[in-house]
Amino acid sequence: MKKLLIFSVSAYLMAGIISCKGVDSATPVTEDHLALNAVNAQVDNTVNIKTFDKVKNAFGDGLSQSAEGAFTFPADVTTIKTIKMFIKNECPNKTCDEWDRYANVYVKNKTTGEWYEIGRFITPYWVGTEKLPRGLEIDVTDFKSLLSGNTELKIYTETWLAKGREYSVDFDFVYGTPDYKYSAVVPVIQYNKSSIDGVPYGKAHTLGLKKNIQLPTNTEKAYLRTTISGWGHAKPYDAGSRGCAEWCFRTHTIAINNANTFQHQLGALGCSANPINNQSPGNWAPDRAGWCPGMAVPTRIDVLNNSLVGGTFSYEYKFQNWTNNGTNGDAFYAISSFVIAKSNTPITTPVVTN
Repeated sequence: MKKLLIFSVSAYLMAGIISCKGVDSATPVTEDHLALNAVNAQVDNTVNIKTFDKVKNAFGDGLSQSAEGAFTFPADVTTIKTIKMFIKNECPNKTCDEWDRYANVYVKNKTTGEWYEIGRFITPYWVGTEKLPRGLEIDVTDFKSLLSGNTELKIYTETWLAKGREYSVDFDFVYGTPDYKYSAVVPVIQYNKSSIDGVPYGKAHTLGLKKNIQLPTNTEKAYLRTTISGWGHAKPYDAGSRGCAEWCFRTHTIAINNANTFQHQLGALGCSANPINNQSPGNWAPDRAGWCPGMAVPTRIDVLNNSLVGGTFSYEYKFQNWTNNGTNGDAFYAISSFVIAKSNTPITTPVVTN
């Protein structure tokens, strides 16, 4: 089995916004814009699409922790090689929420209306992403079947202050020869609306972590895309007073057909090496369990064996044994896990059932 870990932190023709809940000043897109973009893409291979423009996530004073918008992306994505998303969060003179907050971006499935998490990040302490010219960078190519034509996006921040956070988000659509011409994606599990909407760790719960998956018969490659971040300071502490699940290092397992197949190590990422290194006086440098303040949360890729194509197989997400003694609150793992199927012939969406 092949396992990869994707993680990145970090011209243009504008196709703009159709509608947006929040503040946005982008120019409305037209068919002429898209046609011009397609022509120029043959020259520089990249089309830049601007979406949210200085939208605010905040709490109180009639403000909202999320903003939604409808945007126009290229209609034909079969010749798109990669899609990169860039999230800029400006915070001049420490005017934003000063805490490290859970945040993510979603795309809406046009058929089902369900929101799919395409990227998760943690805001830095006290500052924004100004040290990164384009902000945080996340590869969202796995969602290109949804990032086409008229598309709805949502950005959320678990902020509890009216100062909140202000974002601008844009996408680079890079034209070229993709690994496979067609792809489809569907969630296996999504317990990721906020840090406290994750899966409780070390205590009983009723959230479903067992699923059945059926891949389309013409699948040529399939894999799982999982994003995990741990929250809480529950006891008993690990050595060094490391509470769960923000600070305790654990190994998670995905079982396929009841066999432990993939492992996700929620360990140190090297937070002190973050290029956003001006988060004073925040506690940004110590290593968390699989995430860092001011960075994108890693995406973990687990490639499925081709022998699974055409039948139904079981999936189970499993945690390392540990029991919360209840003396210092709860521990949670916010998790989203998607299955992606690819082919050089038109492909239907994998089927996920309980």
